[in-house]
Amino acid sequence: MTHPTSSPGKAISLWSIAVVVLIGMFIGLGTFTFDYAEGLAYFSDDPEACLNCHVMRPQFEGWNHSSHKNVATCNSCHAPHTFLEKYIVKGVNGWNHSLAFTTGNYPDPIRIRGFNADVVQANCVDCHKSLVSQVHSNRPGEERSCIACHGNVGHGK
Repeated sequence: MTHPTSSPGKAISLWSIAVVVLIGMFIGLGTFTFDYAEGLAYFSDDPEACLNCHVMRPQFEGWNHSSHKNVATCNSCHAPHTFLEKYIVKGVNGWNHSLAFTTGNYPDPIRIRGFNADVVQANCVDCHKSLVSQVHSNRPGEERSCIACHGNVGHGK
């Protein structure tokens, strides 16, 4: 008489169930977090979405009193103007911001970094090309940053 022992099929079934449960937990936790953080708001151009993170209030208030309020949203300056690039940058920034704000690992006050400063520079030149064509056309390799002189225009400080 043979004794019942665990068969390979039974081990695979338990392993499959464990994997499905872990994937389900990951999807459930991710969905809860995305909903709790009002994740869909970040796909819009509404500046109020930036207020989902309380640390962004000074930037929002600065923009709200700036010369750009009537002509530009946060995305006008901080996201590329082409559809695909805009949502790639929003995705990268969304991940980085959620990680930084969740862990509390960010500078206070918040400072723009290289990658995003390049996006802002390109958008300044794009929106103001008729005004900056003479100033912006320096010798190759000597491009001046718009925010070097106009760093507080968008945030009205």
